[in-house]
Amino acid sequence: MSDTMIAVIGGSGIYDIDGLADATWQTVDSPWGTPSDQILTGTLNSVKMAFLPRHGRGHVHSPTTVPYRANIDALKRLGATDVVSVSACGSFRENMAPGDFVIVDQFIDRTFAREKSFFGTGCVAHVSVAHPTCPRLSEACHTAAKDAGINVHMGGTYLAMEGPQFSTLAESKMYRESWGADVIGMTNMPEAKLAREAELCYASVAMITDYDSWHPDHGEVDVTEIIKTLMGNSDKGRDLVKRLPALLGAEREDCPHSCDKALEFAIMTAPEKRDPVLIAKLDAVAGRVLG
Repeated sequence: MSDTMIAVIGGSGIYDIDGLADATWQTVDSPWGTPSDQILTGTLNSVKMAFLPRHGRGHVHSPTTVPYRANIDALKRLGATDVVSVSACGSFRENMAPGDFVIVDQFIDRTFAREKSFFGTGCVAHVSVAHPTCPRLSEACHTAAKDAGINVHMGGTYLAMEGPQFSTLAESKMYRESWGADVIGMTNMPEAKLAREAELCYASVAMITDYDSWHPDHGEVDVTEIIKTLMGNSDKGRDLVKRLPALLGAEREDCPHSCDKALEFAIMTAPEKRDPVLIAKLDAVAGRVLG
């Protein structure tokens, strides 16, 4: 058994956690750069919690410039075991309406201007992201959403686009009709991939704000309407988060889906060929397997 630490990465509209005891904003240094912001730590119902505003307080970072590697590394250094992403998104499905939540279980990664791995020349590794979210953690998020009275959908494919602009009508129709995506956002990739490399359980809660641009009755994305829905979603998102400690508990077994063993056979570079500078940067992310 080990201590649980639930780390919440809050997207647009989610900038804190309600009810944290001993709440403290901590600066965490990372060899991968400066995280988006300080990390708010404390306890909720005796469970360790951490909160990181993905875009920084005041929404400083665009989806492209979010320091994803520094964020995940910093959470790992703090002792996070379970990472819950809470983010705004658009919907490609009529039944997934604005105000609904989706517990994402698959991704299509269309981002192209971001560093997507902790590994590279001097220490090559390949992890599986066939199932990029943790079923155990996702089920806890689903239960928390239902208990909070949120209209929630279990399972969905998230199309991660580079942004910061929204989709063209042609893109929106392609993602919906040809590619089978359910929701669209700008921030869950490479975040989910990096969490897997860091052997962290990861779940994605997508809060729907709009129908993107495909819907004949809604037209293009209306930022005014998005903000209005975002505010309502934020309250529901915080309600979901505060229910997670009771569901996950203060202690945890090893992940039954082996999220915390993702690097077990992943590192390909021979020990004598490894770059000591890169190995030093991997001390938190891959220390379990690199020794």
